Amino acid sequence: MEQQVLGRSGRLVSAVGLGTWQLGADWGNVSDDDARATLEASLEAGVTFFDTADVYGDGHSEQVIGAFLKEHPNAGITVATKMGRRMDQVPENYVLENFRQWTDRSRKNLDVERLDLVQLHCPPTAVYSSDEVFDALDTLVEEGVTANYGVSVETTAEALAAIARPNVATVQIILNAFRLKPLDEVLPAASEAGVGIIARVPLASGLLSGKYSKDTRFAENDHRNYNRDGSAFDVGETFSGVPYDVGVEAAVRFAELSAKCFGEDLTAAQAAIAWVWQQPGVSTVIPGARNADQARANAAAGNAAALGPLFSSGVREIYDELIKEHVAAKW
Repeated sequence: MEQQVLGRSGRLVSAVGLGTWQLGADWGNVSDDDARATLEASLEAGVTFFDTADVYGDGHSEQVIGAFLKEHPNAGITVATKMGRRMDQVPENYVLENFRQWTDRSRKNLDVERLDLVQLHCPPTAVYSSDEVFDALDTLVEEGVTANYGVSVETTAEALAAIARPNVATVQIILNAFRLKPLDEVLPAASEAGVGIIARVPLASGLLSGKYSKDTRFAENDHRNYNRDGSAFDVGETFSGVPYDVGVEAAVRFAELSAKCFGEDLTAAQAAIAWVWQQPGVSTVIPGARNADQARANAAAGNAAALGPLFSSGVREIYDELIKEHVAAKW
């Protein structure tokens, strides 16, 4: 597995990590046995970066990871968690007292004294301009509560504001073949500042795997069913904000492009993941996996050779023709 530096943290992490939202909630039912098998398969395949949050299953995702860490104390795993969505997302709630409560809960769930990385979980835009917020985060580092902090953002403008903060170690942002806007400004700015980019939603909620059709139905408790209109949280987190029918059409073309360029060497999903981590400035990409087989397949993308300009130009063509009008102005 390719290893890359996680921004200002200085840590080396696997180019392909693991997103663990699905191990907590909102992706249908994932049993604890499947969750543990997913973590085990990921580690065996070279994954050393797990991303979670205190609200994934109301802390259940953190607890599953904490138990796994206890079983593998010397595995060299870096865990990033997130905070800020246990209360109303208003700027007034982003204060040191709440930060301490939230991080204490995460440390208990993960069974660690100090968090490796805590990220503000897509806070209101006004938070990024608050010196008090970042002073409070600095205090958490000084107190030994967390080794590093970062932010998870929705928009490129928020990412740029965070990158300008001197002690932000990482910025997590949606980056995939259906969300190219970060390539133009965010990644160059992050590289110049030494901030790590954690790329989430690399498969556009599974669309880029090429496995879904316009007739696919998702479970009632799967956000791909209930959040297509953004009624539960930012619609950009579901299929990257692309209308489902448009996304299916674009995914078919993406799969054809992948087959043309790589034949059977890479699946469409692996090509999508490899394309993301190979972008200059990306520290790690965090696809989710619901079982061990998916985890192994995703991790294999971390060994992919350079995909080349023909593939990248094809990705841009699909985006410009089908996707850009639906997402570029919003995020």
